[in-house]
Amino acid sequence: MKTLMLIGYGAMANEVIDRLPNGIVLRWIVARPSHHDDIMTRFHGQVIPINDPATVTEKPDLVLECASHQAVKQYAPIALKRGWTIAIISTGALADAIFARELSDLARQHHGQLIPLSGAIAGLDGLRAAKEANITQITYQSRKSPASWRNGPAEQYIDLNQVSEPTVFFSGTAREAALNFPANANVAATVALYGIGMDATKVQLMVDPTTQQNTHRIEVVGDFGRFCIELNGQPLASNPKTSLLSALSAVEMCRRVAEHNAII
Repeated sequence: MKTLMLIGYGAMANEVIDRLPNGIVLRWIVARPSHHDDIMTRFHGQVIPINDPATVTEKPDLVLECASHQAVKQYAPIALKRGWTIAIISTGALADAIFARELSDLARQHHGQLIPLSGAIAGLDGLRAAKEANITQITYQSRKSPASWRNGPAEQYIDLNQVSEPTVFFSGTAREAALNFPANANVAATVALYGIGMDATKVQLMVDPTTQQNTHRIEVVGDFGRFCIELNGQPLASNPKTSLLSALSAVEMCRRVAEHNAII
């Protein structure tokens, strides 16, 4: 059995817990103290709630972040300093260039591994292949319902109560999107990481009152030709800001560890 340390205990983390594959056992959850009693009761003491991964002496086979940019900044350096493998869903944290270099240096120095999960997007294999030649342009567009943008930075850009048709309210780089919309623009960061970088990747964020889905569209142009991929994902019922596919990408990583011990 492979062991898992999970960072987070919110909507996505619980979706992952409910879908964990055979062959991997959840041993630790990094969570707020207010969740500790619930974790102990729910798992009958078989899962240990912790505040700090540094207190764990055993090496997990996988550390999985399903929380926030802040969680990546707080806990990823700890994991990498200990030579652990950590997979992150909050890839937008890497839009901080200084922090991203710090993690890269820690992984190299301590033989750890940092894995940006694919999250709510597909086609990253083609993006990596295209990068072997010359990519001239990548445009990523995120289209979500008003509910998915509510209670966040988008409300500083547009009145979500007055939107009557699909409207682009932000255009900029992947770095700007990831830093300004941390709960909604992780896919922008992921596309940039697999492609031509945070500053060269163009991003549009759109609110669409006619949809209940989270739509992600990437268009890539280069020496290889052109491809366009669009995904219309179902949001998590408990958190409309997040696509179910994001949680499933974390589950798939757990399955790879459990079944093949192969991480790429």
